[in-house]
Amino acid sequence: MNLPQPVIYEVPYSKEGLDNLEANVQNKYKKNEKVIFNYPTVYIINDSLKKGDYSVYVGETNDIKRRTKEHIDIDPMFRQDWNELAQSDDARMLIIGHDYFNKSLTLDIENRLMQYLSSVESVSTVNNRRTNQQNEYYTSTQFEFVFSAIWEKLHQQNEVLFPPEKHLKDSAIFKASPFHKLTSEQLNAREEIILKIVAALNREKEGQLIFVEGEAGSGKTVLMSSLFYELFQLSSEDSENKVLHNISTYLLVNHDQQLKVYEQIASKLGIVSKKNQDVVSKPTRFINNHVEEDKVDVVIVDEAHLLWTQGKQAYRGKNQLDDLLKRAKVVVAVFDRNQILSREQYWEEDQLLEKIHEVNLSNNHIRLNNQLRINADKSTIDWIRCLIDKGMINNIPVDSKNYELKIFESPEKMYDSIKQKAQNEEKGISRILATFDWEYIDKRKPEHEDYWYVTVGNWRLPWNLQVKQTAKQRRKNKDKAWAEQPQTIQEVGSTFTIQGFDLNYAAVIIGPSVKYRNGQIVFDREASKNKKATQMRSTSDGKKLDVSDFLLKNELNVLLTRGVNGLYIYAVDDELREALLKAQRKEY
Repeated sequence: MNLPQPVIYEVPYSKEGLDNLEANVQNKYKKNEKVIFNYPTVYIINDSLKKGDYSVYVGETNDIKRRTKEHIDIDPMFRQDWNELAQSDDARMLIIGHDYFNKSLTLDIENRLMQYLSSVESVSTVNNRRTNQQNEYYTSTQFEFVFSAIWEKLHQQNEVLFPPEKHLKDSAIFKASPFHKLTSEQLNAREEIILKIVAALNREKEGQLIFVEGEAGSGKTVLMSSLFYELFQLSSEDSENKVLHNISTYLLVNHDQQLKVYEQIASKLGIVSKKNQDVVSKPTRFINNHVEEDKVDVVIVDEAHLLWTQGKQAYRGKNQLDDLLKRAKVVVAVFDRNQILSREQYWEEDQLLEKIHEVNLSNNHIRLNNQLRINADKSTIDWIRCLIDKGMINNIPVDSKNYELKIFESPEKMYDSIKQKAQNEEKGISRILATFDWEYIDKRKPEHEDYWYVTVGNWRLPWNLQVKQTAKQRRKNKDKAWAEQPQTIQEVGSTFTIQGFDLNYAAVIIGPSVKYRNGQIVFDREASKNKKATQMRSTSDGKKLDVSDFLLKNELNVLLTRGVNGLYIYAVDDELREALLKAQRKEY
């Protein structure tokens, strides 16, 4: 497609730089005068804080000359970030024009640039933090082409500040960014939640629970990230929303890998400050640091199915969700009962039904139904769901979207295939995973071995988070989720490292805890090494309950729903492996 190319100028961020821009355009490049001075433009002001570390501001305007003068002369009087830019000798400004630019397109470009730049490792701060998602408009069909051309040209000018697109799209922070363009379902859900929060706070209701349910891959994390950021924006000092002005909002997640991602987002977007350093934290820390007498306004809980429903370690309560409701006026909890993985998270059926009944009575139950992760035909998704939900194996369908669902005869061949996929990360990261059926004790070494291993016959690979790294690699990977770290292709991931994330291709070893007998998948608790799933659960009436079938099925659910473009499977159990291979050969 022969689209007009973007026009990009870089000048010092100063009045002299603005004068130079006018002189260059008018004297040397007069044909660009219209797109720079008469059309809307997008601009990026960046300040190199230290080598390879940037503070950036992204904006759009109908008048680049007037807007720049406002930034230089007026904004420093009211905002510290603008004062720092004005005082810097290193600040530069990139002005971007295009023949297709109109107000809607520039707002979308601005939004996408904030999504990209907030995901760049070398960017520590993004100062313009508004979201400007647009609906359809005259040139909306050209947006992707225009943006890619802009980013490629920016990359040519500065590889550190503007790395290749494919590298950014692999990052966990990009995938959880609040600047994603929401689907209509997500957008409607976010607006409904905000209206419910406003109503609760306006009527001074306390302990209000909003329940958001959705299966793996339904877009829950992006929705919560967007909601958290939108509430932050609405509560700012210049917000016109009187109810949400200056409200306190906290984001909690009981998952180490996901916590890293949210902490980075909050830090880069200026949500974290010295006054509220625990605005993103784990539930136990929040509960221990807040008292019932001084309630916060809103608590958002991502992966709320990971909340504990009994006491454990530093938590001495009985149910973390109940304790959060005592400490917040409104709790927004994202929940998927099919991703509960340990006995400490297990809900007794009558207790969960009672909680859902309460939110239904308050009309506070929201469902996400669309599958956004798995890029496959409905027939392929139905095959995966039938295996997980019903324990049945049907013939593997032909997928028109080229989703690759493949069964392997050996772990060696499957690992070789996933390593090949991992070498080509144009479409994302690929890793090998397994059910928790091999011994692994965190922060303790096995006797006579360097690592805890997943072993099948003569093939073996270390369990996650073990492969040794140099000091430099550790520093570089400190804030990265497990799958993002390059050396993890040499490891096998578990539910505890991959839950909440997606992969391009997921290769899953289904261990001996999952068997196939008499035409049905069954679970063998004795073959599992996941004590969190196999140990008995104490019920509210003091009885002991075996919930291993439920939890081991959920473990399988989490692993088999990670792959965006492909799923590879090897089964240790002979009968299960043969049934899967027959399904691949379409012999049923």
